[in-house]
Amino acid sequence: MVDTTDVLLGQTIAYTLYVAAILLVMAWFGYQITKTGKGNFVKPVYFYSFVTFLVALGVSLHLVTHATIPWKPVDLNRDKITPDKVFEINIKDHQFTLPANTLLVNQGEMVKFKVNSEDLTYGFGLFRSDNSMIFQMQVVPGHINDILWKFSKPETLTIRSTEYSGWKGHNMMVKDAVVVK
Repeated sequence: MVDTTDVLLGQTIAYTLYVAAILLVMAWFGYQITKTGKGNFVKPVYFYSFVTFLVALGVSLHLVTHATIPWKPVDLNRDKITPDKVFEINIKDHQFTLPANTLLVNQGEMVKFKVNSEDLTYGFGLFRSDNSMIFQMQVVPGHINDILWKFSKPETLTIRSTEYSGWKGHNMMVKDAVVVK
């Protein structure tokens, strides 16, 4: 899978350029309609050409960037994927219960995290040592809550709750819970 930091960088650059183009068109339009003298209007052909350009750019940007989402092929084909490892994790009373103190994963393995909540809605997220998030999901009691993930590089990850679950939830963290070798 593509690393999520690469996806975020690429999308940040693409959408920043898109927003810059929109702001430039807005500035140009504002200047044209507020300048003094004759002809303080924007010709409709220019205005609609820019709007058409921005719509085409926005749609093509979405079509191109959707292909970079690393979990999309996994989600679309999950019925055909057999995970290399399955970790069953329970959450109750603001505590994660893991099947082992450290969940060991080999680089390149497809792992399924099956997370069950016995009382409240929680979040389940994996975070790098720099506090950037790899993935997260909502864990709803009485529902199937699982996620498939292929780990692309060696690292040590922390599990955190990513959902507000009351005042006790702010400390829901298991440091160095997943080790990818």
